[in-house]
Amino acid sequence: MPIKIFTLNHVPEDEAEEVRALLSSHDIEYYETSAGNWAISAPAIWINDEQQAAQARLLLDAYQHERAVRVKEEYVRLAQQGESRTWLDAIKDNPRQFFIYLIAIAAILYLSTAPFLNFGHF
Repeated sequence: MPIKIFTLNHVPEDEAEEVRALLSSHDIEYYETSAGNWAISAPAIWINDEQQAAQARLLLDAYQHERAVRVKEEYVRLAQQGESRTWLDAIKDNPRQFFIYLIAIAAILYLSTAPFLNFGHF
């Protein structure tokens, strides 16, 4: 029975490539499922052999710990140099998306509260 060892939802491509390389370098046979044409399936990396799945789980746990430490160190280094990405940078990169989200949030808030604000008025 296939065992899912790594979910690929919202995983950066460089991390997915590193996981594939890690499994391949240890001769662990795996296969991937995609999100499908409508993105409703679960993209993941699967292993058929239980023994290989246990070995892969240990490798992935060590890899994820190492990656977390590496990414945190990179973030701290960038923050100390004043180069870390802020939410203002994200707005500057894509202002149209920011304003669309802002309008959507305002509309949802209005539609959610309008019945209560007009409760006493007929």
